[in-house]
Amino acid sequence: SQQGCDPFAQTQRSKLQHRRARINQQINKEMRMRAGAENLFRATSNHKVKETVALELSYVNSNLQLLKEELEELNSSMDVYQNDSESISVPMIPLGLKETKELDLLVPLKDFISEHYGEEGVLFDKEIKEFMELRQAMRTPSRNEAGLELLMEYYNQLYFLDSRFFPPTKTLGVFFHWYDSLTGVPSHQRALAFEKGSVLFNLGALHTQIGARQDRASLPGLNQAIDAFQKAAGAFNYLKENFSNAPSLDMSAASLTMLVRLMVAQVQECVFEKMTLLRAQNDFLSRLQLAQEAARVEDVYSLVHQTMSQPHVKDYVPFSWTTMVHVKSEHFKALSHYFAAIALCDCPAPSDAELLEQEKAFLQFHVTMPEGPSLRVLLQDPEERRKLGKAHLKKAIMKHEEAMRIHGLCKILRKMDILQEVLSFAHKRSLSKYSEIDHEEDFFETGEAPDIHPKTHQKPEIKSPNFSQVKVTDLFHRLGPLSVFSAKNKWYPARRVHLMRGENGFGFTLRGDSPVLIAGVIPGGCAAEAGLKEGDYIISVNGKDCKWSKHAEVVQLLKSTGKEGVDIGVITLQGSECPKAADRKAAVMSSGSGMLKSNKENSRKSLMNSKSASTLLVWSKKSKRSKKSTYSGVPFTAVGDNEAMY
Repeated sequence: SQQGCDPFAQTQRSKLQHRRARINQQINKEMRMRAGAENLFRATSNHKVKETVALELSYVNSNLQLLKEELEELNSSMDVYQNDSESISVPMIPLGLKETKELDLLVPLKDFISEHYGEEGVLFDKEIKEFMELRQAMRTPSRNEAGLELLMEYYNQLYFLDSRFFPPTKTLGVFFHWYDSLTGVPSHQRALAFEKGSVLFNLGALHTQIGARQDRASLPGLNQAIDAFQKAAGAFNYLKENFSNAPSLDMSAASLTMLVRLMVAQVQECVFEKMTLLRAQNDFLSRLQLAQEAARVEDVYSLVHQTMSQPHVKDYVPFSWTTMVHVKSEHFKALSHYFAAIALCDCPAPSDAELLEQEKAFLQFHVTMPEGPSLRVLLQDPEERRKLGKAHLKKAIMKHEEAMRIHGLCKILRKMDILQEVLSFAHKRSLSKYSEIDHEEDFFETGEAPDIHPKTHQKPEIKSPNFSQVKVTDLFHRLGPLSVFSAKNKWYPARRVHLMRGENGFGFTLRGDSPVLIAGVIPGGCAAEAGLKEGDYIISVNGKDCKWSKHAEVVQLLKSTGKEGVDIGVITLQGSECPKAADRKAAVMSSGSGMLKSNKENSRKSLMNSKSASTLLVWSKKSKRSKKSTYSGVPFTAVGDNEAMY
């Protein structure tokens, strides 16, 4: 069975998880105290009591504030999630996993099995425990492919749990408790959708952690980071589109929109890094391309910053995230101007053969046309190129300084030396380039350089989760095929019928398999007299469970009956008494939709393959028999498609 990573292994990360769990518990306690105090405050009219309670409330609220700040520091300890490589990569933002409380399903599921399915609940202890072990393991997934598969496996298993134990009209009565990923505030709901959504959220969060720990100084590491952040975006997007009304803020539409955009921006940043890594030639055009690529990163981070500054998101997102995103948008704007300057100042003027291509690229490079001579003149005149390059550098330096100023405002980010190093390196590089091209005799006023038009050669993809990659088998398979034995169907208590075989057989027609359906009962025949009805499902023959049996197997069991007759166990679905032919077909075909194959194949496969049966006639549309052919006095037309009569 699947294992979570050892929750007690005292690695950096599990220490972090433990501290988070502890803070979450304290937050939980304070929230309960606050709720109690608020109720008392509202209920009492005694002035003295009101004052005491108000004091208590302010104390609890400041405690909560401190706990949330402590949690934010933890959520921002990105070093734990970053890679160990020597090279400098700008840190990425990973998300912590949502924590959940343990859940004991033993009693509720056993009760449901005996009430709804009429089976001994205790016989399913093993399956219930296996499900609970899987849930326990997925609370601490390892940060790799195995961890992702564990979450997927649990998510897929919830589909079966839903179909088996959650009828449309009532709940199991258990609460699913989950903590908000960013604030640690607890929420609970009876709806299984909350459990599914939280697991999906953790799938996205785990992808962000895998993305953040890649070594982005190498091409394989970069490609893996891109893949991970794209899949994280896909998980959050899928959650936003398929689950609504989540009780916790991290799963609200506004938060998920912000997270999808953040992931897309992190992908775009990796794409820029990939270009700088692959850039072998330092020609004019590839430097323009780098400048546009950096402008594109600035663009997406600006959008994330706007999203994080919206009313419903602002108070909720860690200040360190908002600051980091703001710093990155300024930093990449600076880089776009720096690469524009390098293209102009470090590349030779174009030859006549190159001029046309360079002019065409330069035409679409700026958001607005630079002032001064025509582009053709500018490109061919080294002095004009230096002038515009200097204007770009001036803007780059301003933006570098702005990035460093914003970075300095956040005490959590100030502790992040890596980011500090990256910013000051880029700043120094622009300064030294500026002093290199600055002439003492420059008497012209450096103009305002226009911004660079954002453009990327690799658009980020939002990759939806592929749930079918992890195959699971229904743990509660023994309850019978889901097409019949599901939470939404109700049936009358099972009946046991003793059946003797008459000279014309048993006198019924059967159809489909798993479970086999009694499609017709011949009036006055043995089956009719024994009380079998059209629409009954055969669930056992002589005590052998036949819920999953194929058509041929059931026929074989019936055929091997001697003179003493046979005991047949049947059930009738409520609301399906004596169904018309069309409804009957629907009853056979209505199988749990979703990840299960529907039961449509059943009616087709029927009994076409068991030709050896002597007491058995199989008719279908292709039958060569004459229309007059009769069997035990029943005209041919009474037997429908794909049905066989016994």
